[in-house]
Amino acid sequence: MYILGVVGSPRKGGNTDVLVTEALRGAAGAGSATEKITLVDFRVNPCQACAGCHRTGVCRQDDDMAGLLEKLFASDAWILGTPVYWWGPSAQLKAFVDRWYAPIHSAERKAKMRKRVALVAPFGDSDPDTARHLVGMLADALSYLEADFAGKLLVTASGRGEVAGNARAMRDAFDLGVRLATGSTG
Repeated sequence: MYILGVVGSPRKGGNTDVLVTEALRGAAGAGSATEKITLVDFRVNPCQACAGCHRTGVCRQDDDMAGLLEKLFASDAWILGTPVYWWGPSAQLKAFVDRWYAPIHSAERKAKMRKRVALVAPFGDSDPDTARHLVGMLADALSYLEADFAGKLLVTASGRGEVAGNARAMRDAFDLGVRLATGSTG
């Protein structure tokens, strides 16, 4: 199994990066091949609503998204990570998810998006409802793709990398990676 971790935070070494890395460590420990990409390292333009993809399932834009889609297609599961910004995903992850619009216009390419997917999302307050719009948006998008929203980890953490000192959150991230790799739901 090949699991792709996607860090949607612009802050390298931050809480999202730490959690995705730990979930991938769990997946690797369960025997999966893993790879982590950090969206801030790529040029992903926002969807331009040009409708160019409607006939082909391929976006007309000349940026890094085509290569990132190939990584998504080639993987068996994804770990998506984003901090919660104003009750939703980071701009980087939102642009990335919006660009999933192109492959849905090709049955063959849309089928390549049917994966097991987990979410890790740190946020700066103690109310888990802070992530409700993010979780709802992702759950709806994954349902539309006929993907399996296999789990989520919502963690209170705001200082850069502070989640690394939270033993429970780190264990939960590791376990999430194991569950994703093994197909378990527990």
